[in-house]
Amino acid sequence: MNKLNQATLLPLKHMDIQDTYWTHYMNLIRHVVVPYQWEALNDRIPGAEPSCAIQNFRIAAGDIQGEYHGMMFQDSDPAKWLEAAAYLLEIGANPELERLADETIELIARAQHEDGYLNTYYTVKEPGKRWTNLAECHELYCAGHLIEAAVAYFHATGKRKILDVVCRLADYIDSIFGTGDGQIRGYDGHQEIELALVKLYQATGEKRYLLLSKYFLDERGQDPYFFEAEWEKRGRTGYWNNNLLNRQYCQAHKPVRSQNSAEGHAVRLVYMCAGMVDVAVETQDEGLLEACRELWKNMVSKRMYITGGIGSKAQGEAFSLDYDLPNDTVYAETCASIGLIFFAQRMLRVEANSEYADIMERALYNTVLGGMSLDGRHFFYVNPLEVWPEACEKNENFTHVKPTRQGWFACACCPPNVARLLASLGQYIYTQKDSTLFTHLYIGGQGQVEMNGRKIRVVQESKLPWAGHVSLTVHTEENNEFTLALRIPSWSGKPEITINGASFKMEDHLLNGYVYIHRIWKNDDVIQLILPMSVLRFRANPLVRANIGKVALQRGPLVYCLEEADNGANLQQIVLPSDVELKVESDHELLGGVQVIVAEAERIDQQAWGTGLYQDGTVIYNNPQQIKFIPYYAWANREVGEMSVWVRERA
Repeated sequence: MNKLNQATLLPLKHMDIQDTYWTHYMNLIRHVVVPYQWEALNDRIPGAEPSCAIQNFRIAAGDIQGEYHGMMFQDSDPAKWLEAAAYLLEIGANPELERLADETIELIARAQHEDGYLNTYYTVKEPGKRWTNLAECHELYCAGHLIEAAVAYFHATGKRKILDVVCRLADYIDSIFGTGDGQIRGYDGHQEIELALVKLYQATGEKRYLLLSKYFLDERGQDPYFFEAEWEKRGRTGYWNNNLLNRQYCQAHKPVRSQNSAEGHAVRLVYMCAGMVDVAVETQDEGLLEACRELWKNMVSKRMYITGGIGSKAQGEAFSLDYDLPNDTVYAETCASIGLIFFAQRMLRVEANSEYADIMERALYNTVLGGMSLDGRHFFYVNPLEVWPEACEKNENFTHVKPTRQGWFACACCPPNVARLLASLGQYIYTQKDSTLFTHLYIGGQGQVEMNGRKIRVVQESKLPWAGHVSLTVHTEENNEFTLALRIPSWSGKPEITINGASFKMEDHLLNGYVYIHRIWKNDDVIQLILPMSVLRFRANPLVRANIGKVALQRGPLVYCLEEADNGANLQQIVLPSDVELKVESDHELLGGVQVIVAEAERIDQQAWGTGLYQDGTVIYNNPQQIKFIPYYAWANREVGEMSVWVRERA
């Protein structure tokens, strides 16, 4: 059996993103998003939902008096903010941000109990009830996010304060959970601790943390059902009893190695899968990895939106059934797509298959970017593919769908999740495995890596997402023999590659969506990659009932949509002829500068229809109209209005 091993990530300190598209977002994260979120966590955003997260820590630390406010998992928001700050500090010095982070770490440390326990909800609101409601109260989930932040901060700054805090916390958790006498044989309702413990193991070398992660995965799905026993012990009380005993909701319906379909709460599933991949590699568990492959296959081939959104129903923020992908009542939580990216990246590190990178890119450019406004101060929790604002207001089936982004949320998991992902974007561009450097995302900048014991620098220039022109220049002090593997995106037409101006025949070097270029590289060798970017008309599998007779447009990594601001109301009346020309135009004044797709379409003649609700007759299309599609990520940055990704098509 082949040994399981992951490709390594390039440290953020060795990555420098300088890109015509992405530099804007990196600056936005550094100068707007992270400072804005700090203000939100401190309840200083007028008109936004108060967080109280930092205040809860101050109360728990004994700095002030007061009552706990917010969700029981509110601790996770400052943890994700701290993780985002850590990534920014690894990229470049920022004394003011580091000061705020250090002060936050000191506050967190003061809130920790002598035995290592750390959770403000149970410290302030329900002292004496630790570990009595793992199904709902997210103690281990919060611990996991803090562990991730601590590892990131240690890597960024070398400071051990927060790492020591989470090691004490993890040691305490290890003493509480397990199969030994007096230990709790349980696990958290919301997966997160699993992947975090692997990171802590990798940072410290302490194998107990890896084994604890494996224990939590192994225990999930076993009989008797832990959460039911816990519920009985509590006197059958809970906060959200509608999901409490639903084993699929928290992926406890089967042992994890036996699961083969994406079930339950979408974020929990992909966080769990990310942890499963990590544990599979560290413990050489091929069976665990095979379960990940099965879950991936079901999710992306039968239960994922074209935008990279997952979780189709609001009830439980969950998957429903194969091909059930409604556009208007969709949930597609931003965090779920972020978790999908975590899962995809880990699978990609184990198996160099471009499908993983394609999905990672799809979720990044569409749902994740769409989850944040262009100004970096407003966010979507839910990411619909069709919006009728009046229905969102008046029909309770759509109340979870918002036609505008919010300044903050009572449950604010998504905004800091976006911040930490984009702050760490440099880790998603390349991976290194032995003497091969894989390029997964085409984002301009430079990366430093060591090949055969010698340092090289790869400088990438990219015109994505607007044009498929990419160049990579290798800088090396001496000739170096290694392989560059370039991903060929699924959206590309037939690509062209040249090396120092000479054509490279890629067909003989293509494997699983990557072109492997092995040679002795010399200083200033240049690869040019041309990725044709035509407008693609996507149609859904006929089993997707919501999209029969409809088409969605994509160009490059970007999915497009119609907005009322450009096309008028009643978007459902627009029909796109199947043979009409789709033109790409640049609009430097629109939505920060985008490329739009315009076409001559038809619209139902409402006047000819009249006022009758139903008629026996022919629908008349005699209102030709030029329509404009904008990138999906940019919708809802103007006035409130309708939006639709899928459009009716007519032969």
